Amino acid sequence: MRANRILLSTALVVLALIIQVSVLARLQLPGAVPDLLLLTVLGLAMVYGHVGGALIGFGAGLLADLAPPADHAVGRYALVLCVVGYAAGLTKPDNGQHRSASVPMLVVAGAAVGSTLLYAGVGALVGDTPALHVGITGLLLTAILYDLLLAPFTVPLIMALARRTARDPLGSESSAGGAKGGEGAYGWLAAGASLRSGLLAGRSVRSVRSSRPASFASNSRRSLLGRSARNKAATIKGVKRL
Repeated sequence: MRANRILLSTALVVLALIIQVSVLARLQLPGAVPDLLLLTVLGLAMVYGHVGGALIGFGAGLLADLAPPADHAVGRYALVLCVVGYAAGLTKPDNGQHRSASVPMLVVAGAAVGSTLLYAGVGALVGDTPALHVGITGLLLTAILYDLLLAPFTVPLIMALARRTARDPLGSESSAGGAKGGEGAYGWLAAGASLRSGLLAGRSVRSVRSSRPASFASNSRRSLLGRSARNKAATIKGVKRL
């Protein structure tokens, strides 16, 4: 990942985690908690792709595992967000932008269900099962509801910010500058080569033009001498005959 993408992703993840811990977790809503950190990872993954989504998801989940209110095993949420970020990055289109807003909303709904089930499944493997006692059905319904209500206010903004870093204007400018620099650095060689070839071509043309009259004059002189010699021989033969 480029430096500008890393800086933007880090800033957004840290900001989302602070809001998640200090505001959303204290609302005392029934069921699940609105997962702003998940929405941030989804927004970045749908722009940066599956590799960037997996890396951002793992880092964000690890920060959430190490945050002070966390009461679960370290690495549990990192695994969940890594898988979710990878899956969300697979939905990135070739042109880098989704045609409609329905696709991101479907990704958010699927990620809310998948992250809740995966979190509960990993907890069951490690012996941490509070979600199963609360009720997985209620957690799924409330997670989908809260994330879908929060997504229109966060995901489009995050994706718009991520697209600015995905364009990479520095790379295009450097390539254009390299091409211009190459023309400026080696243009005089090309000009010198063309000038030299032009001079050589001019010399060859002049030599051809100058050689033509000489050869033509020599040939005409040889023909005249030959004719005069034949005429003299004919007169001499005629004199002898007489």
